[in-house]
Amino acid sequence: MSLQQKLDAFKADFKAGKPPYNASPEILPIMERATADLIASGQAARAIKAGQRAPQFSLKDQDGHIVSSSERLGHGPLVVTFYRGVWCPYCNLELQALNEALPQLRALGASIVAISPQTPANSRKAVRENALGFAVLSDPRGETSSAFGLRFALPDDLIEAYKRLRNDLAAFNDDPSWTLPMPARYVIGRDGVVLYSEVNPDYTQRPEPEEMFPVLEKAAARV
Repeated sequence: MSLQQKLDAFKADFKAGKPPYNASPEILPIMERATADLIASGQAARAIKAGQRAPQFSLKDQDGHIVSSSERLGHGPLVVTFYRGVWCPYCNLELQALNEALPQLRALGASIVAISPQTPANSRKAVRENALGFAVLSDPRGETSSAFGLRFALPDDLIEAYKRLRNDLAAFNDDPSWTLPMPARYVIGRDGVVLYSEVNPDYTQRPEPEEMFPVLEKAAARV
């Protein structure tokens, strides 16, 4: 089953109110309207894209170690996925799919990191529960996601809906701003230029990991 098929199956179960995600019927329109508004805002088109230089970052991983994009790029291309948080089932399914692709990514000379506004404790939980072989970096106050053009503020009605679902982002992220990154995936070349970008304001839609392989193969051929 592909990643998107898994995401679609989860979405169907969520909308049907199957446990453990017993969303009340009035919450679903709020979530769908917020996604539609974010799409209509055009923010995704203004985010960093292929052909542009990627912002540099140095962030702590789940164990408190500093991970530098420039240091990683010294060894090969870097895959960066922006991750909403351990509370997001769609994001966890994506991380699991990327983890399954990790041997192929490494064979093509690439490394991978996930970047999330959540606290290191929640990043440790994400690594543990998804059995990840790569780091989840904490992005305090969403500064790195903002540099990539991905950070947005949740509308008030969606904040209340998330609270009802016990997704208290202010606590998860140790940040009262109630902001998140749009889900995004990048391949950054060794020269710091983005080779591949996929930004989607609809968090239920994610590209397959295999879509990156031709880009990485081409990058490997140039070395």
